[in-house]
Amino acid sequence: MKVVTQVTTFFISAVDCARMKIIEVIADAGHTDTITGIVEQYEIHDHWLGPVNEDGRVASRILVSDEQRQKVLDSLQTVLGTSDNARIMVIPLEVALPEPVSKADDEKKRKKRAATISREELYRQVEQGAQLNSNFILYVVLSSIVAAIGMLENNVAVIIGAMVIAPLLGPNIALSLGTSLGDRVLVGAALRSLLGGTVLAVLTGYAVGMAWNDSLDSLELMLRTDVHYSGTAIALASGAAASLSLVSSVSSVLVGVMVAVALMPPAVAMGIMLSVPDMDNATGAALLLALNIVCINLSAKLVFLYRGIRPRTWIEARKARQSRTLYILFWIILLILSCAMIWLKQSVR
Repeated sequence: MKVVTQVTTFFISAVDCARMKIIEVIADAGHTDTITGIVEQYEIHDHWLGPVNEDGRVASRILVSDEQRQKVLDSLQTVLGTSDNARIMVIPLEVALPEPVSKADDEKKRKKRAATISREELYRQVEQGAQLNSNFILYVVLSSIVAAIGMLENNVAVIIGAMVIAPLLGPNIALSLGTSLGDRVLVGAALRSLLGGTVLAVLTGYAVGMAWNDSLDSLELMLRTDVHYSGTAIALASGAAASLSLVSSVSSVLVGVMVAVALMPPAVAMGIMLSVPDMDNATGAALLLALNIVCINLSAKLVFLYRGIRPRTWIEARKARQSRTLYILFWIILLILSCAMIWLKQSVR
């Protein structure tokens, strides 16, 4: 019985260590004592120093847990941020055996802590989905065609396929993260991708609608032209789940989120209805799309705020705090206006 208990404990430790990562620092040998001081400050046991290279730099490796990683990265950037030849890299780690435990860490803390990734890792992951490049454009076009055919043929499976591609989700999350960090470059890239992708989806839907010879009254298409208050709760919850899955490194949740909060079908439905033209249904699809965008951005922003995603320096944090307040108020006002438009549209019927 004792053997089974020991093996189980060892397995759990191995799984928990899969969330740990290695921070590798390559810097001048003169920074070695400073890096060692940072390691000692956060009571990290696993720290390796390599030999001095021909260029006078030394490679240091630090094995850090989730809760330590952001603090260590911030400290290293503060010290090495002005050094041109210093490099800080975060290396994924599958398993470390046995599990390294810091002095301040105990079983109770291990059970309470939530997995998270550093600000830099999150930024890199989100930034890739906010680039208006050829791949993004191709994803939007393909997803729009799939969504259009699925709705016109009343094929739910095909529509879900378009939802899973979900190219418009990335720019929305990037927009929320950019305002959380006060990063104007990321905000600008996210806005360009969101606007460009939405317009391209509508135009693709318009082209498919013009080329379609059959009727445009399929049930799945009509569902994307109608909006209800329940959609607000779904979009808010899905946007929060999307941002939380990124912060917590649980990317598998994103697939369900993409299906739950669909941005592509209403955008394509809007284009199809404009090709008729059917302005009433086109307005309904546009309202559904706008509601989803507002809810995703608002809930994602609140999740980033709750999880403490903020700039590294206090000056940047102060600027981001000012924009964050305006950003949240902006989306709340848009949400209220969207709900008012839903009420007005339903009352007219």
